[in-house]
Amino acid sequence: MAEDTDKDATTELHLHNSGELLRRAREQKNLSLEDIAKSTRIPQRHLLSIEAGDFEALPGRTYAIGFAKSYARAVGLNDATIGSQLREEMEDQGHGAYQPEDAGYSPDDPSNVPPKFLAWTAAGIGVVVVVGYLIWRTLVLEPGQLAGLSAESESSMTGAAEETPSPILSSEPVAGPAPTGTVVLTATDTVWMKIYDEDGERIFEDQMAPGDTFTVPSNASNPQILTGRPDALTVTIDGQVIPPLGTAQRTIKDVGVSAPALLNRNIDAAGDTVESDN
Repeated sequence: MAEDTDKDATTELHLHNSGELLRRAREQKNLSLEDIAKSTRIPQRHLLSIEAGDFEALPGRTYAIGFAKSYARAVGLNDATIGSQLREEMEDQGHGAYQPEDAGYSPDDPSNVPPKFLAWTAAGIGVVVVVGYLIWRTLVLEPGQLAGLSAESESSMTGAAEETPSPILSSEPVAGPAPTGTVVLTATDTVWMKIYDEDGERIFEDQMAPGDTFTVPSNASNPQILTGRPDALTVTIDGQVIPPLGTAQRTIKDVGVSAPALLNRNIDAAGDTVESDN
């Protein structure tokens, strides 16, 4: 008996198109299109197009089938059967191919489409929140306080700028050799030299090998040098290297080698100490 009942129901479904079956089921339940639209959230114009079989007025095949299934569930019909029948009807009328589907609908369950009033409500709430915040800021912070905050901010920025070390180099001169420092002559190559005072008295005279050093006596009276290899001597004052006595194998004489004399001597364009006329 159950099988006979199912066969009769299937036969009854195929005697009428899907739209007519949906309309008859709706009328039997004393429901209007408005009632169905509210329960399924499907626009009335689409429900009316389904009932009339006006598939061209629907957004697309997938949406049309989804709408019909939701309609069927709302009036107590088998949604799978209605969906299959509607698909066949659309194919028979040449609507079986893919059609562009309008955005804003859910093909699987059109009832999930949120109503427009919810979107407008959310937007309105956002505007109210922003306006309320601005009003709150105006009431809480009076114009005087706002000015104070601005001044405090500028003061903080100024203070930070003052605390930041200046990248400009100090104008103070770098400490150099002292005029009273100890003078040391170091041979970088084999070199003969003679050191004597202002009266011509010999202080040192010998040939130096690379690495040999001679410290000019601090109590010598205007010590001077005579050598043919000023380029082979490195001169330091208190350990600080100063410009050489010469840069070539050129004889120099009567050139002072005290700390004051070395710091104040003149050097010619070739890098050699200018010989004294004395």
